[in-house]
Amino acid sequence: MIITNCSFTQAPEILAIFNDAILNSTALYDYEPRTMANMETWFSAKQKGRYPVLGAFDDNGALSGFASFGAFRAWPAYKYSIEHSVYVRGDRRGMGLGKKLLARLIDLAEKQDYHMMIGGIDSSNAASVRLHQSLGFTHCASIKHAGFKFGRWLDLEFYQLLLPTPEAPGEE
Repeated sequence: MIITNCSFTQAPEILAIFNDAILNSTALYDYEPRTMANMETWFSAKQKGRYPVLGAFDDNGALSGFASFGAFRAWPAYKYSIEHSVYVRGDRRGMGLGKKLLARLIDLAEKQDYHMMIGGIDSSNAASVRLHQSLGFTHCASIKHAGFKFGRWLDLEFYQLLLPTPEAPGEE
């Protein structure tokens, strides 16, 4: 498995993974599948913010999963905080790909001088909770009934990781 940067060339494969999560899980609190137009906007925002989009590729070059991060909140004092996401194709889950992707995101976050990574996880997603805990993330918040999908209320859990960067934070 190779972990490397994705480009818009992988947009159809990323879109398929996103849409599977939307239609078949509570990993995303969306109702409708995304479109290629959504992907153009998503990739543009990632590029503009200098946010990575990493892919896990199998030996045949097929995308098995992806991970990215972006702004946590839009106000200036949050500039050292990012929110991340990791998605693995259904037939590739349980193989350690999520851990490899998230570990690489952590490295990139430190290199870009971020201080806090946060992930929002549906409370029923035990595998994602275990993944985050295995890399040092700790539970920091719960929001009961944050979403409604598949005929039930969904609780959202937040897990955070504090990084040793930046060396000299500032308010500029």
